[in-house]
Amino acid sequence: MTSSTTQGIKTVLHPVSDLAAAKAMYTALLGVQPQADESYYVGFEAGGQHIGLVPAGGQQGMTSPVAYWHVPDIEAKLAEVTAAGATVKDPAHDVGGGRLVATVTDPDGNVLGLLQDS
Repeated sequence: MTSSTTQGIKTVLHPVSDLAAAKAMYTALLGVQPQADESYYVGFEAGGQHIGLVPAGGQQGMTSPVAYWHVPDIEAKLAEVTAAGATVKDPAHDVGGGRLVATVTDPDGNVLGLLQDS
C-alpha cells in the first residue's frame, strides 16, 4: 500500500516544566547521562532510542510527548499520510545537520512526528 516504509519510532520528545528535575528523573530512569545538555534541550540515547526533554514544549508548543517515526523520505511519507487523512501541523524543516522533521495530526487530533536523517 505505501511506497516508503518507516524505520520505527526511534525518537520521543517530552515537554517539561522543570528541566533540571526532568533531567534528574530521566537520568535515573534511563541509567545514562544526557548526550545533549543545553538550556533549551536535553537529549539521551538509550536502548537504541533518543529521548528528548523540551522546556515548556519549545517553539512547537508541545503539550504532550511526541513520538517521531523515522522515515527514509519525509516528503513522500507526508504525501502518503495526508492522502490517507492526516493534516500537516508543522511542515518538514531542517533542525540541523540535515535532519528533517515534520508533525502531522491524525483524524483524532493526535500529533505524530516524522523524522528523516540525511
